Amino acid sequence: MKQDNVIRILFVEDSIEDAEQVISLLRNHGIAVRPSQATNEAQLEAILDEQAPDLALLNPDTRDLDAAAVVRHLDATGKDFALVALVDVINDDVLASMFALGIRAVATRGREQQVLLTVQREFEWLSTRRQVRKLEASLRECERRCDALLDSSRDPIAYVHEGMHVRANRAYLEMFGYESFDDVEGLTLLDMVASKDADTFKALLKRLARGEKPPQRVEVTAQRADGSQFDAVLEFSQASFEGEACLQIVFRRQLVDPAVAEQLQRDLVTGLYNRGHMLELIDQAVAKATEGVTSQALLLIEPDHWPQTVDAIGLANADALLNSLAQRIGDGLGEDDFAGRLGDHTLGVMLVGHSDEQVRTLVEHMQLHVTEHLFDAGEHSISLTLCIGGSLLGEKNANTQQLLEQASAALRSAQTQGANHHQLHDPAAREKEDAARERGWLAQVTQALADGSFVLYYQQVVSLQDAEGEFHEILLRMNGPNGEVPPSYFLPVAENHGLMPQIDRWVISRAIDMLRQRESEGQTCTLFVKVTAETMQDPSLLPWLTQRMGEAAIRPHALVLECPEAKVLTGLKSAQSFVATLKRLGIDFALEQFGSGLNSFQVLKHIDADYLKIDRNFMAALPQHADNQARIRSICQQARESGKLTVAEWVEDAASTSLLFACGVDFVQGNFLQEPEKVMALDVII
Repeated sequence: MKQDNVIRILFVEDSIEDAEQVISLLRNHGIAVRPSQATNEAQLEAILDEQAPDLALLNPDTRDLDAAAVVRHLDATGKDFALVALVDVINDDVLASMFALGIRAVATRGREQQVLLTVQREFEWLSTRRQVRKLEASLRECERRCDALLDSSRDPIAYVHEGMHVRANRAYLEMFGYESFDDVEGLTLLDMVASKDADTFKALLKRLARGEKPPQRVEVTAQRADGSQFDAVLEFSQASFEGEACLQIVFRRQLVDPAVAEQLQRDLVTGLYNRGHMLELIDQAVAKATEGVTSQALLLIEPDHWPQTVDAIGLANADALLNSLAQRIGDGLGEDDFAGRLGDHTLGVMLVGHSDEQVRTLVEHMQLHVTEHLFDAGEHSISLTLCIGGSLLGEKNANTQQLLEQASAALRSAQTQGANHHQLHDPAAREKEDAARERGWLAQVTQALADGSFVLYYQQVVSLQDAEGEFHEILLRMNGPNGEVPPSYFLPVAENHGLMPQIDRWVISRAIDMLRQRESEGQTCTLFVKVTAETMQDPSLLPWLTQRMGEAAIRPHALVLECPEAKVLTGLKSAQSFVATLKRLGIDFALEQFGSGLNSFQVLKHIDADYLKIDRNFMAALPQHADNQARIRSICQQARESGKLTVAEWVEDAASTSLLFACGVDFVQGNFLQEPEKVMALDVII
């Protein structure tokens, strides 16, 4: 994991167990954490001297460190940070006391969902503030560069605030016959317009003063300092000058006939807007969406089987057919809608002022309107069908590239369904899709439990110290409609719905049978099997496991159950009882992700683990990280002193293997050493 993807969290908290519970909660939701803990002022100062945290989680009842001192020390760093108070109960008095200290975020300790959402929100706000500062710095640099470019530009450009000139470049001054900006500084924009257009232009300035959006362009007769006049086009855009909102105005001499300019924006084949102008109009629609304008949608349209159609009618007739199709589509558009050609036979339509339901109705009508028409192409008369893909446009997807990608993906999806299909992307439908996807995975997991369509793999765990026998870890997959599915897809769903104890029991049972089979063949084998915290808390598991171990009569220490360190800490009492029973059954226990917590070896005072599986984050680019090597060396030394064996997972290369051997690691594991292999089917009694 990259360093800049890790959240540095400072726990101001006396209880390691409470801190570990929060760490586990965050990691279970995909948030990488680099924790530290301070229980007194000296520890706090040492941590802040080393590196300021991104997020501080404060227990106001910390014995030797009051909340006011924490806030004072954090403020003294001069760094931006997120600060969350974890309290036993939230009421008016608690909120008032926290707000008085400058703490703006409060969550109830033990309410996991509230703590998670609060931490996520505060870190997102922190990330946003940091990004805004970067953008502000970039903006200042851009403004400096733009100001330099403004003076060198050949376009006559001026900035106007409340109708008065506040900035004008050399080209602007030369166009109107002024020597310096001092000559126009006291003039209004109205002074640059001939008297015959003065009333109309004055009305425009009043509308702009009321906050109305400026028009893109206005045709006027402009007037120079010497009284001479010329036809000009004014282009308006919102801008700022020295922190004040203003208008940027570009005066262009009217040298091109407007009708000619309009023609230059058209595609010669279809008569619709050409690609360049269509993309400009889409950009403008996206800009409106960022300002809160709704009821817009982009459609991408392609006739079905176009290459075969062109072959049938001849290449010479293809343009005429595409033109007829474009006109047919254009006939059904509203006054504010616009269409253009975006590709060889891809037409784009921007719908403006239509509700979501109206967009769907219009798409269906468009397809019907084309299907029922007979097109002439030279000597041929043919019918066409359309596939249409589109995306509703709102603030969530107000980005031109993203909008085009979403509409394009919808078009391709519609085409995979066959001719005359359509599909619309709804940026607000993500939550519905996620819920439907979870229901689908839940049905597959439930079915797999019923018919045993899970699949087991095993991966060798290689001994660096010549341990006797073979060592393997059991890995789980699931047979899906399109092949085997990795556990990252279905296990989170199974965990959310309380199915992990059943799945763990299924895997353990098959592992026991594998061991029994290997031992009957005279092989010495040790298998590592993952279990969840829910399994360790299942009261029916240990009686079942006792029965299965008695029936199998496998050698002691052949089966090793493993669970992440953070999970064990969140249910320490039940884990302690669970591991003690395992020992009586001759089953070993391993702590996964060891070394990721605040004080990992403190766990061993409560949990009699046999193996310590070192946190995989230490293995990433190990040869380049001396601090990770030192940490692994320290873990191995303490493990030997405690009589524990160490396992390094996710080993990436030969250099890392050599370093791990030098650090004293007992076992290594990873795809570099051996890819997982599929386990042959076994008949198992559950």
